[in-house]
Amino acid sequence: MDFRTRNLTIAIGALLVATYSIFTVFKEARIQNINNNLMKQESSCFQVPAIYNFSDSNSDTGADAAVFGPLLLPYGMTYFHKPSGRLSDGRLTIDFIAEKLGLPYLSAYVDSIGTNFRHGANFAVSGATIQPADALMLNKTFNSLTLPVQLSQFQQFKRRASDLYLEESSEIKDRLPRPEDYPRALYTFDIGQNDLHAGITKMKEQDVKKYIPTMINYLSSTIKKLYEGGARTFWIINTGPIGCLPFFVKNYPPAPGNADEVGCVESYNKLAQEFNKQLEDEVSKLAMQLQESSFMYFDVYSLKYSLISEPNKHGFTDPLGQCLLWEDVDVKKACDNPLEYINWDGIHYTEAANKWVADHLQDGFVNASKIPLTESCLPVSGSHR
Repeated sequence: MDFRTRNLTIAIGALLVATYSIFTVFKEARIQNINNNLMKQESSCFQVPAIYNFSDSNSDTGADAAVFGPLLLPYGMTYFHKPSGRLSDGRLTIDFIAEKLGLPYLSAYVDSIGTNFRHGANFAVSGATIQPADALMLNKTFNSLTLPVQLSQFQQFKRRASDLYLEESSEIKDRLPRPEDYPRALYTFDIGQNDLHAGITKMKEQDVKKYIPTMINYLSSTIKKLYEGGARTFWIINTGPIGCLPFFVKNYPPAPGNADEVGCVESYNKLAQEFNKQLEDEVSKLAMQLQESSFMYFDVYSLKYSLISEPNKHGFTDPLGQCLLWEDVDVKKACDNPLEYINWDGIHYTEAANKWVADHLQDGFVNASKIPLTESCLPVSGSHR
């Protein structure tokens, strides 16, 4: 079944509670698997109380900086006006998602200074992979805080936070999640780019493709374990066009005949597309298997490729260039106007591009739920709150 949607205007702030099948409500939504009819629905659900994010540097809000040392300006120059632990000039897509849901920015789980976890926690860390650090494909070349470790961190966080919250004398109770919020929370995933990165730089492309099912299995297993622990609502963001990243275009340039019309490395993008295809298939299966779950799958690959292939249309320039450049061995110099650039440092996106993607997430929405959108505000059991 084709779950892709078109022309969606998201009401991103509304989700359900407890054992509700939680789903974002769209205005003027047209869903192909609901008889291709135009349907309108106003939001009548409860807002999500917290976000728990599992990812890599695309949504690392300070973990890598807390563990391995702070970033320096010009990182953070556009919005925070100082380094914020983000590998960008400003906010990330996860920041804009939090804003749209009416929540504060997520604190990194490993950041011990002034953290507040009432509305969730961010387990994302730069360099994280889906596979364990000792996987043959990775050869321990990326961050050891992999997805299995992030899951373990969340499980420990939940146990300890719940115990502390129940202690009447706890002085940090107001900075901890309420136990009843975990099943109502949103669990987000944006991970896999580093697995492909490692494969592309160390293996033949046909061998990288063989590892994709292993990546998908690790991710699926993580989601199932979260579900067993009470999680119900999952947003899955697929991986972007890795072959369009300036890092790869410059350092691993396309061979003759391996560049697309934009100049991206076509074979690298095909690996990302294959990963995304298998990921979407698995999300659809999980939505059917996990009876009280609700899934949203976002095709960010298509969004980012659209942005890169038509930069002028969207107010950007030099789609395969980057704003941040090395001035010498230790000093980095930013471009005069990061708002014009899609890519910040060769791998990561600028705040302007991250905002554009967040604003267009609804265009990449794929309905992976077994429950029609028009019933998304009804409890799975059929009973009311």
